[in-house]
Amino acid sequence: MHGLGNDFVVLDGRTTPLDLPVARRRAIADRRLGVGCDQLIVLEPPTDRAADVFMRIYNPDGGEAGACGNATRCVASVLMDERKTDLVTVQTVSGLLESQKAGLGDNGLPEISVDMGPAKLDWRDIPVARACDTRHMPVGAGPLQDPVGTSMGNPHATFFVDDLDAIPLAELGPRLEHDPFFPERANIGVAQMVGPARMKLRVWERGAGLTLACGSGACAAVVAASRRGLVDRKACVLLQEGTLTIEWLRDDHVLMTGGIALAFKGELDRSLLS
Repeated sequence: MHGLGNDFVVLDGRTTPLDLPVARRRAIADRRLGVGCDQLIVLEPPTDRAADVFMRIYNPDGGEAGACGNATRCVASVLMDERKTDLVTVQTVSGLLESQKAGLGDNGLPEISVDMGPAKLDWRDIPVARACDTRHMPVGAGPLQDPVGTSMGNPHATFFVDDLDAIPLAELGPRLEHDPFFPERANIGVAQMVGPARMKLRVWERGAGLTLACGSGACAAVVAASRRGLVDRKACVLLQEGTLTIEWLRDDHVLMTGGIALAFKGELDRSLLS
């Protein structure tokens, strides 16, 4: 499945638990030797009675992630189709995410809205290595300087630039992801305002690299832009394969709306699980 090109292998482990050590996660996520994906998603029985499913998220390097907005929309759509409902709750290691249908987008694909929970802004919540004003964090590389820090269940640093296309994010992203200022590494977002409530965004994702879209990164970017006075509390985020609508609600929760698509269904060869 994919959300605006941010693609996932979704495995159903609700009935039979799946044995997925790090090497198997990497093998499945490998785009040449496996299936290939930005994240590997495993559906499990929820541990919270308020949830309909537990969504476990693995990066291509085999490490576990705490949040993924695009994957949440994809998983929510699976549950909605199964249960013939317009509202489901997805449990992650970062909390419960309420999701609902939002009609069809301009491209005819179904759109799902997800409450991504509250944006956390304190330096300890992101986290970063030392106390600072997270609206202007003292870290950077080359033309990327003075980012805004946000936690959306995973750490984000958002840099605002005048010309997004001029930024060598494939070079600077990994340097910043692994900067000692980020003890748990960080997702590195680069945003350019292109209108009163519109921005272009590219994200170097922690453990995954450059992706076509990043839902939690889009949420972090709009929160960051609002804190800098660049937007009110709602904006359209233009990604390479489509647009997400993000609203930072007055209760600090962040609402994300965008499209999802099913690419194909199939069975994994046993060699990927051996």
